[in-house]
Amino acid sequence: MNWVASEVVSVLVFLLPGFVAAAIFRSLTSHPKPREFECVIQALIFTLIGQAIIAAGLLFGVPPLDRGWELVVSVLIAVAIGLIAARVSNHDSAHRALRYLGFTKETSYPSEWYSAFARHPDCYVVLHLKGERRLYGWPEEWPSYSDQGHFRIAEGEWLVDDERHPATGVSAILVPASEVEMVEFLHIVLSEESTE
Repeated sequence: MNWVASEVVSVLVFLLPGFVAAAIFRSLTSHPKPREFECVIQALIFTLIGQAIIAAGLLFGVPPLDRGWELVVSVLIAVAIGLIAARVSNHDSAHRALRYLGFTKETSYPSEWYSAFARHPDCYVVLHLKGERRLYGWPEEWPSYSDQGHFRIAEGEWLVDDERHPATGVSAILVPASEVEMVEFLHIVLSEESTE
């Protein structure tokens, strides 16, 4: 029975860095959280990458570590792998290169909605709300999907015909995404001349 327990512990220690990397990746990206099976597969892939890095280090002359230090180093490598994977995903780096090479038309973003906001980080927006209302402002936060979450709009101004009505005394306006029918991205701040 001790043999079974020690083997289970060995397997868990071996897989721990992959689960750490997967947890970091999931917590830093806006992708929908995968089911348990997909989490395990993701952790196994991260484990494989981490073990390949450790093996490459041994090939290039890094001396082998004792069991305790090997776990510490593998967890540190897993943290780095998780951070790098999140950065690559959040900045569309891998998919951008693959689109350039003609392998895909997809992005690494979780939805077209999220992609539109990620591609326009320096834009003000006009939210077209149900009931033909329009809200102009700076999007401080936005939802990853069009049917859930909220927008937090700073410097909000209600647009009525050709007139702007600033929301004075308000630091931000929280708008449910379900109320938004369309979003306009504007590279410039609306001025009095542009609304006349």
